Amino acid sequence: MQCSYFDAGLCRSCTLMGVPYAEQLAVKEATARTLLAAHPGAVWLPAVASAESGFRAKAKMVVGGSVGAPTLGILDRSGRGVDLRACGIIAPGIRAAFDALAGAITAAGLEPYDVPGRRGELKNLIVTESADGELMVRFVVRSRASVAAVRGIVPSLVDALPQVAVVTANLLPEHKAVVEGDEEIVLTSRSTLPMRVGDVTLHVRPQSFVQTNTAIAGALYRQGREWIERVDPSVVWDLYCGVGGFALHAALPGPGAGSSGSPGSPARSVLGIEVSADAVSSARLAAAALPPGPEGRMPDVRFEVGDATRAVGPALASASSSTLTAPELVVVNPPRRGLGAELAGELERSGVPTIIYSSCNAASLATDLALMPSYRAVEARLFDMFPQSAHSEVMVLLERSPAR
Repeated sequence: MQCSYFDAGLCRSCTLMGVPYAEQLAVKEATARTLLAAHPGAVWLPAVASAESGFRAKAKMVVGGSVGAPTLGILDRSGRGVDLRACGIIAPGIRAAFDALAGAITAAGLEPYDVPGRRGELKNLIVTESADGELMVRFVVRSRASVAAVRGIVPSLVDALPQVAVVTANLLPEHKAVVEGDEEIVLTSRSTLPMRVGDVTLHVRPQSFVQTNTAIAGALYRQGREWIERVDPSVVWDLYCGVGGFALHAALPGPGAGSSGSPGSPARSVLGIEVSADAVSSARLAAAALPPGPEGRMPDVRFEVGDATRAVGPALASASSSTLTAPELVVVNPPRRGLGAELAGELERSGVPTIIYSSCNAASLATDLALMPSYRAVEARLFDMFPQSAHSEVMVLLERSPAR
């Protein structure tokens, strides 16, 4: 893939831009294999390649320029806006909406925030597209006066872009280098964006985390489900479950389901744990819409708010209670920093037979695995969630080694 912005030196965010895609993929897999060299017995499945362009279903655009001529993209070193509306890695449906969104900024009279001068109102524009082409549009502003201005242009924005399903104003009054603030004000009747990912429909709220590459996220969840069906656990825990991608797939009886997914046998029990109450609400909404399984049974999946880092140890300790059963398989999908010593230690001591670890940072994955010496990697696979960059997702199937 070639990019005129990259070639002109206007944007260098995609550090591998211009490198042949096959070479990108080979280097990423080689890097992951090297980092996981302590597990030479792991079988590496073929890497899952992405589309080279148009794969980002979520665009975070810094707003610069002026009210009459806003830029959507990034800021240069002097704090001036660089317009990247034609960015090739962004989904075509989002790119097609940028001109109308820029027009809405002008119509609302929203002054782009001037970082060096620390004045202005509109900081960022965050746009998410579902697989069905619907859009969630979030205006990140500094004051409630701007919230009223955004509210005023919602009808005309929806007229210009009928695919817009959710519009919000996010409040970020502070001068600091973050994308969004804590307070979100929904300005449409709908507050969630249904997103078909893999074999389920996730319900994404404005501040919910969702993978930006929908196709690769679907492949990731299906791979996790395939491993779960092979192991056939009766109880699964999904830590850092977010809006429920892995947990919801685990709850679905697959075509190769074993005893726990077969007619006449107990249904698989799935528990998702996530620190964000907003994400848990979204996951519960998606769970309620899951189809019934064998003999009309509804999937046994529930979601609870909790910090996985601190909740797992006490939960495992109380798993003999009537309300909680120890898991036979745990899915972990932590942030880039990884599990950390505390949670890795809890899992090492847990006795859980199988772990599926999905990582967006193979270096922290390797560090965590070193803290769990009782587990060996059986299979591994790279998912290219972020083409044109050095980042990728690596998922590993871990089995507990027999006690000697």
